[in-house]
Amino acid sequence: MTNTDAVTSVDAVLRARIDLPTTASSVPVARRLVAQLLRAWSAETRHEESMLLLSELVTNVVRHVRPATTFTIELILSALKLRVAVVDASTAPPILSERGPAGGHGMWLVSALADRWGSAEQSNGKQVWFELDQ
Repeated sequence: MTNTDAVTSVDAVLRARIDLPTTASSVPVARRLVAQLLRAWSAETRHEESMLLLSELVTNVVRHVRPATTFTIELILSALKLRVAVVDASTAPPILSERGPAGGHGMWLVSALADRWGSAEQSNGKQVWFELDQ
């Protein structure tokens, strides 16, 4: 099966949800789990971009959301796009902050590399998402 065979119909959609604790060790765990899932789905197109952007969103949760909570990674793959969302307990929206040695690069990378991205308030926090066309 080739990468283009992953989802053969425009209507076919694969979905997954992963819950992780809001700790620094969740960043590499999230990358590893999502990479394995995308391999299982034969969806490795734009793999490096998706791993980088996922890492940035998860790192933002770890840095800015109170500890002792969990967050959720939601993945949706169709023949047209991969959508990755991170849902956390904070209501603070993501911002394109001043970049510097201490950080501030994450959302700039998401903005530059994703085909689309955004955020949405939810009843118990927010969802930050990006899409990569396949």
